[in-house]
Amino acid sequence: MVEAEGRSLCVGHCEDGTWGAIDNVCTHDGGVLGEGELEDCLVECPRHGARFDLVTGEVRALPAVFPVNAYPVRVIDGRVEVDLGVPTKELEIG
Repeated sequence: MVEAEGRSLCVGHCEDGTWGAIDNVCTHDGGVLGEGELEDCLVECPRHGARFDLVTGEVRALPAVFPVNAYPVRVIDGRVEVDLGVPTKELEIG
């Protein structure tokens, strides 16, 4: 979990070497995604098991049905940078 510019993000390093960053909230019921498990670039919400793609923010397993915002990530000289300048939309919870 990372806090930046008033946003809470779930940032992770996938098994294939890819980095991803998404909003740190499950759209099913507001659970904290950063407290969940990361497997094959999917973050599992610890509350009810919804899964989100860490790179795209898309829902990959119910009970969530609405995606979260995803943010581009790059690594420069070993430092992970998340681009918060991309357009986002307000999340739908429930």
